[in-house]
Formats: sequence, C-alpha cells, structure tokens
Amino acid sequence: MSESAIRVTGVRKKYRDGAQALDGLNLNVPRGVVYGLIGRNGAGKTTLLRTLMGLLRADRGEALILERDFWTASALERTVAAYVPQALKIHTWMTTGELCEYASHFYPEWDHRYARELAERFETPWEQPVASLSGGEQRKASLVAAFAARTDVLLLDEPAAGLDPIARRRLIDEIVEVISDRPECTVIVSTHIISDLERLAEVIGVMSDGVMTLESRVDDLQSSIRRVQIIFDDAPPPDLTIPNAIRFEIDGPVVTAVVRDAHSLLGRWRGQDGVRVNEFPIGLEDAVIELLGRKAPSRESE
Repeated sequence: MSESAIRVTGVRKKYRDGAQALDGLNLNVPRGVVYGLIGRNGAGKTTLLRTLMGLLRADRGEALILERDFWTASALERTVAAYVPQALKIHTWMTTGELCEYASHFYPEWDHRYARELAERFETPWEQPVASLSGGEQRKASLVAAFAARTDVLLLDEPAAGLDPIARRRLIDEIVEVISDRPECTVIVSTHIISDLERLAEVIGVMSDGVMTLESRVDDLQSSIRRVQIIFDDAPPPDLTIPNAIRFEIDGPVVTAVVRDAHSLLGRWRGQDGVRVNEFPIGLEDAVIELLGRKAPSRESE
C-alpha cells in the first residue's frame, strides 16, 4: 500500500486563454497529514484541487488521490475523497437535511448521526432551504456534508470563507477531531487565513505561479526563521552581508534582518566589541508573508 495520500508529478495545466495555471507541479502528501496549501491569488491552488478531483484534466503529468486518477476513476473509486470548493455549487433548493440525505447515497461510509450532530454544533439550520441561508451558513452546510461522508481524504478550498471567528474556531476543532478519530484521514486545506494553519497544519506548501516554491513542517519553518537586530556602536561595515537573509534593512547603526538559520549569523556577531545582537521569534503568518512578499534581499542606504 502506498504511503502517499496525494501524489502529483509534473502536472501542467494551461487554460484556453493561455494562462499557465500549473507549471510542472510536484506534490507528495503522506497519509494522515493536515497539509496547508498557501499562495497568492492566481498561484494555482484551486486549479490543483480541481485537477485532483477530476474536475479538470491535466495537460501533462499525473495527479492521484490514493493512487486513483479521478479523471478516469469510477464513481465508487471517487468515494475515497470529499471536496468543498471555494465557489460553492450545491442544490440550494434543498434543506441542509435534504442535502445530507442526497449526498449520503454517494458515500458508503456516510454517518447520518454525525451529520446531524455537526450541524447542531455549527448552528446550521437543518430544515431551512439552503438558498435562504447566509453565505457563511451555506459553507457550513457544505462542510457538514463533506465531513459526514467519512472519506479518507478531504480537500477544503478556503473552507473558512464567510465564517465568523466562532464558526472558524469550530471548523478547526472539527478538523482536529476528524484526524484524531481517523488518523489515516488526510486533509488539504487551501486558505488565506494563515493563523488558522498555525494551529492546525503539520506541513505547509507555498505555491507561486503554478509551482511549489516551499514545503516545510510548520514547527521547522517557525524555528528556522528569525527576526534579528544587530546594533553597532558605530556605522555597520560598508561590505556588510547577511547570509541566508530573506531581507535586511539598515537604518543608521541598526541592521534588521529576517533570516533563515539565524544561529550562524548570531554566532558571527555575538561577543564582538561594539556590537549588540537581539533575536526575536516570528509567527507562521509573518514568516509566510516574508517568503511570499519579498524578492531578493537588498541593502538599503541610509
């Protein structure tokens, strides 16, 4: 049995307007992992998830869920995964209860009791037509249906969009419960709310222009990136360089840098006369913003 829940190899996808959405993307997500997918608008996250679900066909390469190509998979084979898209497409004339009853016919492991319990916890009206619900409540109804399917893989594209902070917290709690109850279940969460991933994801992948530019365990990323301040009694050396800098700025005698592997930098400057060094931890959100929002490190003149 393969240890991969998701395996994407060299996938390319270009739209008819010429936009290259995926450009030789590679991704391997082990079973039982909560994987956070991050990237700016247009990075290709939604295209990737739709390709995995067989809603789009890759121009080249392979996109597999549990070794199944959903573009050619049978209806039974596709029951191993559930998907909540960013742009919801549900039968809004149904009530939440009817939506769940309808969805239950497609998933052999469907859990009716869990669907009703989850709807109550989400405070999602059970007997009300989905069309009469707010956007956030419609999203919660879709999440109820996806979770109650009890699949081995969950693909969630911006699942917290339109949810208030309390509902977002409940959503995260439910994902944690899914993983706790079914450790073999794999969840991919594509989101712009990075603070949610800090509490939830074990691994994150950063996409840009249709490729994966960074993959890291969350704790490794947070421990490896630091904000460092070097204060010189006089002016910094004119040939100052900052190894492994994502960026750095000079303001008079103060050098502020965001760096990977701060240990080597700190070891270089600590203990030197006329130099003080301060180190500050950086949260996941700040780390990702630095990685996404900065180009090559630059030295700014005074």
